Amino acid sequence: MATETIERPRTRDPGSGLGGHWLVIVLNDDHNTFDHVAKTLARVIPGVTVDDGYRFADQIHQRGQAIVWRGPKEPAEHYWEQLQDAGLSMAPLERH
Repeated sequence: MATETIERPRTRDPGSGLGGHWLVIVLNDDHNTFDHVAKTLARVIPGVTVDDGYRFADQIHQRGQAIVWRGPKEPAEHYWEQLQDAGLSMAPLERH
């Protein structure tokens, strides 16, 4: 099954905010369901619908991980923490 990458328009200049762009990456695991991952992403990440969440869940399952958000450090930390608190398996925040 092919997945489509959707690029969102840039809302800020590169390097704006706290130290450029940071990546929020969700990892595959054996204990979260597709439903939980999709609904959690839709609840936590602005602009992510439940359908988008299922596409991310499929990518996480197929590739082992997915970048679910990128942007300034402060909101990245906030989203990362909320996703981890919801039980998702998270990679460390990564600066891009």
